[in-house]
Amino acid sequence: MGGLSVTDLSRLRPEERTKAPPLLWAEAACDALMAHYPDPERLPPERRWHYHQGVFLHGMMRLWEKTGESRYLDYAKTYVDRLVDPLGNLLFARDELDAIMAGLLLFPLHARFGDPRYAAAARKLRGLFDTLNRTSEGGFWHKDKYPYQMWLDGLYMGGVFAAVYARVFGEPALVETVLLQESLMRKHMLDRRTGLLYHAWDESRRAPWADRETGCSPEFWGRSIGWYATAVADIADELPADAPARAELGGALAELLRALARYQDAATGLWYQVVDKSDRPDNWPETSCSALFVYAYARAIRRGWLEPAYAEVARKGWAGLLGRLRFDAGGRLVVPDICVGTSAGDYAHYVARPRSDNDLHGVGAFVLACVEVAQTPELRIFFMEGD
Repeated sequence: MGGLSVTDLSRLRPEERTKAPPLLWAEAACDALMAHYPDPERLPPERRWHYHQGVFLHGMMRLWEKTGESRYLDYAKTYVDRLVDPLGNLLFARDELDAIMAGLLLFPLHARFGDPRYAAAARKLRGLFDTLNRTSEGGFWHKDKYPYQMWLDGLYMGGVFAAVYARVFGEPALVETVLLQESLMRKHMLDRRTGLLYHAWDESRRAPWADRETGCSPEFWGRSIGWYATAVADIADELPADAPARAELGGALAELLRALARYQDAATGLWYQVVDKSDRPDNWPETSCSALFVYAYARAIRRGWLEPAYAEVARKGWAGLLGRLRFDAGGRLVVPDICVGTSAGDYAHYVARPRSDNDLHGVGAFVLACVEVAQTPELRIFFMEGD
């Protein structure tokens, strides 16, 4: 199977897919969306600085860093350059953590081109941390319209940016802010019985979904746990190798991944929309959370936070993702069964959420998983040589 190209992937039999290089699958995913949206400004929601575009283009930039394929750099750069003016001004929502995530694109562009507008834009996004509303313990509200609520999603939307900003621009105090957010999530949202984390927590207990004693939402939503796991892995990686916080985060991630292994679906290798209720007929395997989990397993194993034996969990998840992929009439890759954007709620709320093909949440998560799997020695034995 040597010498495969992106166009060859659609001709592989299902049992052959895991032999193809992971980076080739990432290219196929990126190329499919680039073909559908040749103008990156049209990525939905159009002409907005938004985490939907952010997660997909962040995955694309990770792919560029590994392959050197300039079309990926150029595409992501065009998105940023259309929204950031020569003085570093940009229009973004100033009352939510979601607005920060796409800022991860600014760091590699700043390093590559040295254009001061990228640093200026990053400083503007960094300033949100000084103005966002907080809980009594200093936890960021996810959005102003969700008062006193912390969501797992928020650690990825703001925390990873903050950790990278602290390293790149020399602001170590910002790391302490990030670590506080993570610690509050574990304090309030971790369920000791299952080892999983609830999607959201409301300090005021006023949200319709909030438990009147704990303040937690009632369910373990897959992608929210995936955001958290990915964020913990990325934040830990930004810390010095000998930092106690790095070891603590690595340990917390490992505990979560050990727990998640118990909920992996034996038949598909994937995880369900509501993680701990796979036995219910209206629940369904969801690809974006499964991709984020595979990413977290691969990173944790590669960094030595998690036992290599869990490579088998990652392998099954990876094979499950590849088994779900489709190709359209033009031979372009389709990532299916992606839950659209979702707020906190009850079980019925989550399982009724629409599923989408090639939603940016899922394609971005899949590309990130591809890049991480390709770098993990414990997983390379499953793929063709030469990747």
